[in-house]
This record gives sequence, C-alpha cells and structure tokens, in this order.
Amino acid sequence: MSIESGMIRWKNRVALVTGASVGIGEAICTSLVSHGMTVIGCARSKDKIDMLSNDLSKKGLSGRLIAYKCDVSNDKNIDDMFEWIAKNHGGVDVMVNNAGFSCKDTLLEITGDKMRDMLNVNVVGLVLCTSKAVKSMLTRGVDDGHIFNLNSMSGHRLTGILNFYAATKFAVTALTEGFRRELVENSKIRITAISPGLVETEFLARAFEDKDMAQSVFARCESVIKPQDIADILLFSLSSPPNIQIHDVLVRPCGEKI
Repeated sequence: MSIESGMIRWKNRVALVTGASVGIGEAICTSLVSHGMTVIGCARSKDKIDMLSNDLSKKGLSGRLIAYKCDVSNDKNIDDMFEWIAKNHGGVDVMVNNAGFSCKDTLLEITGDKMRDMLNVNVVGLVLCTSKAVKSMLTRGVDDGHIFNLNSMSGHRLTGILNFYAATKFAVTALTEGFRRELVENSKIRITAISPGLVETEFLARAFEDKDMAQSVFARCESVIKPQDIADILLFSLSSPPNIQIHDVLVRPCGEKI
C-alpha cells in the first residue's frame, strides 16, 4: 500500500499537533494538510501557525490548518483546547505529541523550577493530551485513531549532555509502551513513537541559547535529519494498514557514531 492510497481514509479527519509553530511540528502540519486532513496546530504563540495556515490556504491544498494558542504545561489550557475542538470540529482522530524542550544545565546545575517546567511539557502535557485524545476517540466510536509521540534518540541512550532532557525522553519511551498496553485492552487505536537523532531545527539553539554554536554543530556533521524526514516517517506510519502498528521508530542521521 502506498502512502497516497493509505492516506485516503484520513481525508477530512482531525489531527491535533502540539508544538506546531516551527521545525518538526511545522513539517508535520504541512504534510497532513497536503493529504486532506483538518489540522489543529497548537503552540504557546500562534502567530507563526497563522502565517503557515495562510500560506497553505494559498496553495489550494485539500486540507486546512487551524491555529490554536495552548500551553501544554497548563492543565486548563489543555482542557479548554479539547473542549473547543469537540465543539467546533467533533473531536481528535490523530494526536501528535510534538511539543518539547530542553535547557543546557547539567544535572549538577539544574534548578527544581527548570526540571518541573521540562517535565510539565515533555511528560505531563504529553500524557494529558494523549488521554484526552483517546477519550475523544472512544466516546465517538473511533476505533482506528492514532497517537504519535515525538520522542528522541535521547530516550534510548545517553550522550553525556542534556541529561535531564534525556530522562524526560526515557519517560516517553516507557509511557508509549504503557499506553500501548492499555489501548489494546479495549480498542484498535494505534500508538507510534518516533525517536530522531540530530534534526536541523531551532531546538539545539534554544537549548544552549547559542544559535552560532548550533549552526557549527550542523556544519560538522556528515549528515543531519531534516524536519520533513520525520514528517515522512509519520505519514508512512499513519498510512500503513490498520492491522499494522509501527510502534517505535529510531532515526539516526547517516554517519552518526553515538
């Protein structure tokens, strides 16, 4: 089955993408819209998503992107978002947990506030969005929904840097398997974790608060992963036959030695 034919059943259905304003989230939104889906893209600031939505609408794509302002570290923001989606678009059929961040502080330096901030976005927000998306699916009789967790290679191995971020991503690895085991009890809702290595986005510059350093890292690499590469992997997983669950995808750039 090709991606094109596999995506036909998702036309006009609703996807929610967190962290949708830049990088991987932006690429995923664009790809889903290009296949006819109604995509709710959320982030703490919706200006960039509004701009992307306008650009996509000018291209005459079959789907549409709708920007929504939401901080996934805030429980009430998440509650309000799902209520708004239910009222205006019926509910969520595909949940893409892409929001996440890191900071440069070592384990010996990091403060409690920074740890809690990271946990609230990378872990707690992911769990709340997933549980509410699943509830939306089950209450509407949607038995072929799909959950995506944008994990990281840092959720499978340590490099010695961004160690608390790695701890949150190891949690995502465990949570993905935990959700899978709970979902198979009463549904055919699928869950897929995608774990990229180094991706050429703003993530590294934001984590280390140094754009030049991030660019120098990319320049030294033999190859890097592009956001569209990850979006293509998501499309492949989403378009696969309903009897197949692609559970955990590890993605390294060619030549990576860690």
